[in-house]
Amino acid sequence: MSATAPTTPERLVDRIPSLTGAQMLAELVPPRQFTGATLDSYRPDRDYQSQGAAVAAMRNFSAATKQGGGLFSRKKAPAAKPGIYLDGGFGVGKTHLLAALWHQMSGRKYFGTFIEYTALVGALGYAPAVQLLKGASLVCIDEFELDDPGDTRLISRLLSELVASGTKIAATSNTPPNALGEGRFAAQDFLREIDSLSAKFETIRIDGLDYRRRDTGAHAIAVDDAAVEIGKVAGTVTLDSFDEVLKHLSGVHPSRYVKLIEGIDAIGLTGVHPFKNQTDALRFVAFVDRLYDAQVRIYAEGTALDDVFPDDMLAGGYSKKYLRAVSRLIALTSNAT
Repeated sequence: MSATAPTTPERLVDRIPSLTGAQMLAELVPPRQFTGATLDSYRPDRDYQSQGAAVAAMRNFSAATKQGGGLFSRKKAPAAKPGIYLDGGFGVGKTHLLAALWHQMSGRKYFGTFIEYTALVGALGYAPAVQLLKGASLVCIDEFELDDPGDTRLISRLLSELVASGTKIAATSNTPPNALGEGRFAAQDFLREIDSLSAKFETIRIDGLDYRRRDTGAHAIAVDDAAVEIGKVAGTVTLDSFDEVLKHLSGVHPSRYVKLIEGIDAIGLTGVHPFKNQTDALRFVAFVDRLYDAQVRIYAEGTALDDVFPDDMLAGGYSKKYLRAVSRLIALTSNAT
């Protein structure tokens, strides 16, 4: 908190971000809270042995990649798969492990969310994007969630070309590869794409409790007056109504959300209320992901942010996205006190 004069907030809706393909590529690094992430700094929950096993699997994948083959070549074991896939719930440390692997590997490497890779292809075109990524030693894909059959085929084709050129792939998701898209798409060609993706990965399941709620069962914090609270924060802050932000997000491609919040330390939201339609809710989820990556604090008045997703949304096909957002909103509002 600042002891000087109150901060004059900007308006988030006045920001019109632009992002070139080169800038998008430069952004493909781990979020800043994982700048120092290592496999040694990951703290497994002893109640869940799968967490320790996941660390060991990441070490083996790293070692096998550096050696250019499996660790047990003397036993003539099958060649290691070119990818590793961490499946687990929210807050079990998947992103930490993915970032730790990224830091441990040498050479040209990239780290981004699924939506950032699809946005890169959209901005540059498929062939130019492949040429830029080809030759990388490692491509990390966080939050691998397939909500659109077209994106599935796009990324499947992209991964196939990268793997064929020698690139190793590491990914995380809240759904195992053979269940991606389950309950939403039933087209046979889509299911064939799922099988193709699954074949590229060694799947590691991580069980456990959300570390952001492990000790307290915390909830998102709503403030009485966002304008007052945001004025106490040192740094760059914004203050907008919830509805204005939702409208603004509808006119900004999700790939540009990272630029939209660039340099912001905290945001204030007034008039928060439950979502009425899924399109707004999904855009907000993508926005929350970028806020969480940048550790931007949130001061919100109205409905607590962990109550903005109605029960029918939480029970629907995108429930895991909403639950991940809830976990992150709890962390961002708790840190704002």
